Amino acid sequence: MGMAVVAVMAGLILLVWSADRFVTGAAVTARYFGMPPLLIGMVIVGFGTSAPELAVSTLAAVQGSPGIALGNAYGSNIVNIALILGITALISPVMVHSTVLRKELPILTLVTGVSIFLLADRVLSFLDAGVLLVLFAAVMGWTIVQGIRQKTDSLAAEVAARPPEPLPLRGAVVRLVTGLVLLIVSSRMLVWGAVTLAHRFNVSDMIIGLTIIAIGTSLPELASSVVAARRGEHDIALGNILGSNLFNTLAVVGIAGIIHPVQVEPATLSRDMAVMGGLTLSLFIFGWGFRGRQGRINRFEGAGLLAVYLGYTLFLIGPVITAGQS
Repeated sequence: MGMAVVAVMAGLILLVWSADRFVTGAAVTARYFGMPPLLIGMVIVGFGTSAPELAVSTLAAVQGSPGIALGNAYGSNIVNIALILGITALISPVMVHSTVLRKELPILTLVTGVSIFLLADRVLSFLDAGVLLVLFAAVMGWTIVQGIRQKTDSLAAEVAARPPEPLPLRGAVVRLVTGLVLLIVSSRMLVWGAVTLAHRFNVSDMIIGLTIIAIGTSLPELASSVVAARRGEHDIALGNILGSNLFNTLAVVGIAGIIHPVQVEPATLSRDMAVMGGLTLSLFIFGWGFRGRQGRINRFEGAGLLAVYLGYTLFLIGPVITAGQS
């Protein structure tokens, strides 16, 4: 058990560090090749911070731990909205200036609804996974078109205003490659430790994925969004969340399902996906802005999101704590 705890802790630390190297290397490399700032903000930063979720869920699916694969993806979505965006809004209310992000909000809501519909039969089949990956390709295509066409969007301005990393192209590529390799190594450590702990405490892989692993793999989004909020870069802060959740819902779950069909636990639908769907809908309502009101997530709404996350987490780990005390 001691080795499992060490593996989880070391795996999380290495995972966060390698994800930072991966995203930094990718962003600097993209700048060298002339990628528009909006595209860097939406694809590299937004989707790139989901590299830990992709690495962990893919490895878990390969090793026959589908509960960790799904729990990590959906748990990270819940963490991103309720915990990370809640903390970010408490630091500084998040104003939604970007027209592209306002368009992404209904897309994320629709995609979440489609994923819930596909899993309603409690099976993530090869066909379901294929549908998710096709939708991901469509969203990526739309993202690239928006990034090329709307170079003056406020998200692009925030990304362009950030001072570039003082890295030559060769150094950026080295960071990109080493970050990717270490992501794989740290994922193996984390998955092994998590599965061992789940068996030791007689809890499902899904619970481990929804809690420890989901929080750990979401740390890059937390760091990026908090830094952006402190700088007043509201669109980058929200863009991290939207890009990550789209990537998790479509690509991470889709790849896991392609590797190995997954039997979905009843609680996943009635509890986890219901919470994820409700949070996504609330994010759409807060962030879109209706009747002429600019979209924003204020401190009161941020506190509400945090309260939802604390209540949800206590509901998950309550039976585990009770069992341990008995």
